[in-house]
Amino acid sequence: MVLRGALLVTAMLSAALGMSDAKAKAQDQPNGLYSGFSYPNGKPNAISLSFDDGRHSQVDVGMAILDKYQVKATFYAQPEPIAERLAQWQTAINNGHELGNHTSHHLCSGNFEWLRKKGLSLEQTTLAWLENDIKEANHYFKKHLGVTPRAFAYPCGHTFVGRGKDTQSYVPLVATLFDTGRTWNDETANNPNFTDFAQLTGIRIDGLRFAQIKELLKRYRENNSWVILAGHDIGQRGPYTVDTQALEQLLAYINDPENGFWVGTVSEVADYVRSNRTAP
Repeated sequence: MVLRGALLVTAMLSAALGMSDAKAKAQDQPNGLYSGFSYPNGKPNAISLSFDDGRHSQVDVGMAILDKYQVKATFYAQPEPIAERLAQWQTAINNGHELGNHTSHHLCSGNFEWLRKKGLSLEQTTLAWLENDIKEANHYFKKHLGVTPRAFAYPCGHTFVGRGKDTQSYVPLVATLFDTGRTWNDETANNPNFTDFAQLTGIRIDGLRFAQIKELLKRYRENNSWVILAGHDIGQRGPYTVDTQALEQLLAYINDPENGFWVGTVSEVADYVRSNRTAP
C-alpha cells in the first residue's frame, strides 16, 4: 500500500510537471497563449496616462503636475472645452502631450439622462451622422491647433449606434479614421501581441487613492501588458476626478526604473507595439 501510494504521488507530480512544461512551451509558440514581448530599455510593461473630455482642470491643474514629472499624456477632447482654453492647450501640445478625438457632441447611450434631455443618444443616431461629428472635431483641432488627431476615445466607452436588430458597431469607422481607439472602464490591460488597436482597453482611475491604483497595476501586469489609465478631471478626489496627490504618487512610481514601466503617449506606445509584434 505504501509503495502504491508513493507511485501514485510520483505519477501525479510527473503529470503536473508535464502540464506546466507544456503550458510554458505553448506560450512560446505563435498559436499559444503568450509569445513574449519587450519594450524599450528592457522594460517589461508599458503604461500610458489618458484623460477624457478636455476638461478645464486638465490644463488648469493637471498639466503642471505632468510636466513636473516629465510625463506626456494623451487627452481625448471635444472642441467646445478646448476653445475655452485654447492657448493653454496649444502650450500642452507644444510640450509633447497628445491631443486625441472624443467626438464633437460626446454621444453615449440615451440611458444617460443628460443626453436624453438634449434629444441625443447613440441609439437614435446613424454611422453617417457620427462620422460627420467625428470629422468636425478633427477639422476644428487641425484649424485651431494645427493637430490632426491619431487617437480616438469612445465617449462612455460605448461603441455602437442604433438599437436591437439594427445595432451597428462604429469600431470599423474608428479603425478607418484613426490609428487607435480606446474604450473605458475595462477590466483588463492590453496584451501587446493580441490587442485590437481600434479597441484598446482603458482602466479607470477616477476617485482612486494611489494605493488602489498601485494594486490595479500589479493585477494587470501579466503578459508584458500595456496599461492605459483613464481619468477625467484632475483635482480633489471624486467619482470623475483624479486626485492630485494620487497623481503625483503615481507619476513618481511609474518614473522609477525599478518598477519596470516604459511610459509613453497612447500613439507612441501603439507605434512601438505595432512595429515590434508578430501577431495581427
